[in-house]
Amino acid sequence: MASNLTSSLARYPSLQGRRVFITGGGTGIGAAMVSAFAEQGAHVAFVDIAEAPSRDLAASLAVAGHPAPWWRVCDVRDVTALQQAVTDGAAALGGDFAALVNNVASDDRHTLESVTPAYYDERVAINERPAFFAIQAVAPGMRRLGGGSVINLGSTGWQTKSGGYPCYAIAKSSVNGLTRGLAASLGADRIRVNTVSPGWVMTERQVKLWLDAEGEAALARNQCLPDKLQPSDVARMVLFLASDDAAMCTAQEFKVDAGWS
Repeated sequence: MASNLTSSLARYPSLQGRRVFITGGGTGIGAAMVSAFAEQGAHVAFVDIAEAPSRDLAASLAVAGHPAPWWRVCDVRDVTALQQAVTDGAAALGGDFAALVNNVASDDRHTLESVTPAYYDERVAINERPAFFAIQAVAPGMRRLGGGSVINLGSTGWQTKSGGYPCYAIAKSSVNGLTRGLAASLGADRIRVNTVSPGWVMTERQVKLWLDAEGEAALARNQCLPDKLQPSDVARMVLFLASDDAAMCTAQEFKVDAGWS
C-alpha cells in the first residue's frame, strides 16, 4: 500500500516531475521509497521480481492521484534485463533519470560452512553487482541532464557484527567502496553518489521472520531511540539526497538506524 506522508514532513519542490529509477521497488523499503517519491510528484520507474505486490503498489498510487509509476518484473541477476529496464523506463517516462536508488537486496541466512561457490556468486549477483551496472546504465543520461543523484542502500548489520549472513555482509560492506570509488569521477559531471545505511527496519518480512522476544530485547538494548524503524524513515532520507537540497552532499554514508551502530 502507498504510504501517507503527513503535512508536517518535508516537501521537496525539486522532486516535482523528476524521473527516478528504483531497484527492488515492489515491497518493503523499496515500496516505501516508490510511494514517497510519487507523493512528491516525481515520475518513478521501478523493477522487482515480485509481480503481484508491484502491481498493487502501482495501482494504489494511481488511485490516490499520484503519478502512476512505470514498473517491470525483472530479476536483477540478469544485467542485460536490468539495463534494458533502465532504457525502457526512461523512454516510457519521457526522459533521462535524475535519480537512481540501488535498493534491491536479499539477506537470506546462511553459514560459512554451507556456502558453495555457486551460492556465493548468486549472493553477489543480487546484493552487489546490480548497483554497479544500474549506475553504468543511468550515468549517460545524468550527464545529459547536467547532473544527478545516485543513492546506494547499504546496511549497518555488518558494522554491528551481526551474524548469520556472511555473504550479505561482504556485499553490503562493499557499498561504501562503490560510493567512494565513483564519487570523484562522477562528481565532475555533478552526479552525486551517497550511501544510505538502514538499521533494523520493520518490513513485513523482517517482522514475520525475525522479530521475536529476543529481537525486541535487542532493539531495546542497542537502539538509542525507543521507536521501531519503519520503511518510511529510510525513504525520507533518500528523498533528501535525491533533492536539490542535498546538492553539495556526495561520497558520504548516511545512517538511519536509531543510533544502533
